Amino acid sequence: MAPNHALAPATLPDRPTHPAAGRIRRSAAAAVAGLTAVALLSACGYGSKSEDDKPAAAAAAGGSASGVKLSADTVKIGYFANLTHGTPLVGLQEGLFQKELGATQIKTQVFNAGPAEIEALNAGSIDIGWIGPSPAINGYSQSNGESLKIISGSASGGVKLVVNPEKIQSLDDLKGKKIATPQRGNTQDVALLNYLAGKGLKVNPDTGAGDVSVVRTDNKVTPDAYSSGSIDGAWVPEPTASKLVTLGAKVLLNEKDVWPDKKFVITNIIVSQKFLKEHADVVEAVLRGSVNTNTFIKANSDKAKADANAAIKKEAGNALPAEILDPAWADIDFLDDPLAGTLQAEADHAVTAGLLKKPNLAGIYDLTLLNKVLKEKGQAPVADAGLGAK
Repeated sequence: MAPNHALAPATLPDRPTHPAAGRIRRSAAAAVAGLTAVALLSACGYGSKSEDDKPAAAAAAGGSASGVKLSADTVKIGYFANLTHGTPLVGLQEGLFQKELGATQIKTQVFNAGPAEIEALNAGSIDIGWIGPSPAINGYSQSNGESLKIISGSASGGVKLVVNPEKIQSLDDLKGKKIATPQRGNTQDVALLNYLAGKGLKVNPDTGAGDVSVVRTDNKVTPDAYSSGSIDGAWVPEPTASKLVTLGAKVLLNEKDVWPDKKFVITNIIVSQKFLKEHADVVEAVLRGSVNTNTFIKANSDKAKADANAAIKKEAGNALPAEILDPAWADIDFLDDPLAGTLQAEADHAVTAGLLKKPNLAGIYDLTLLNKVLKEKGQAPVADAGLGAK
């Protein structure tokens, strides 16, 4: 239930203990290969569930919250049924986006994989999406800067290295072990590669073979792989990390502890450049809904957590039990700042990992509308780390 972003980079920032990345490989035992195949099959489509043929919420009778009719009758929004995408989960559940959009209908599409969401954005199947940093970087660089813009942050944190305590007692015990990530080149995959390289451990980024066997396994399959002994641990986002803890795993490392200020981008908001150009008023309304939702989450954490869980139950079929939901939710920070400096660090480490040619990220951000909304609310503007203009 967490994002998979094939061939989409990202990792940890430069720190003395974490230099470059290693190389990855698909992995190990036949059982694991089977699980990985299942993961790849699940990531082939546009997403786990499409709502493109019906609005996510009933449109309001008039125009937007400002009383002005917006320029588009419909806005198509993509996201994952995952806690790190709590902003759309909560905002749609509470009607906070629809309030700002008025008569403009929301149609949603839920994804399993970041590349599938980028493909949908490029095809016009969605206009705006919540997505991890790696596929955003990859989508922008592969289109030579033409496909998308990052227009806001959404979440930080919510990623952990969890391990079987009977096999791994410390970070020095990783050599020779099998560690899962959601997908080759996804945000957590490159983060693990970078961390291992910093400890002098070599891994092939294409195959996952090396001093540590990196096993690319869909997050929905990872708990079963752990229970069967096919993997010894996993570097994964929430709630998969907390799910593994309920199965006896131990948190060996919280990724936020290796970042300056304990903050790193895990979820951004992206928009099609075409849609931004043609319907800036709609994009602004969505951003206002996002800012309002993040404010709501901070002020009503328990209610927001229940909203997110209800949305996950609707999309994935099962709500998360408290022993998974509570620690997972507590580890995620919902915020409007895109933490642009950490995006550049993630791209740099993906290059070092051998998963991406050095991208030109100039122009990947357009925070104009977000800063307009923040100013209206008396909040400080956020920065683009020099990546706001080509």
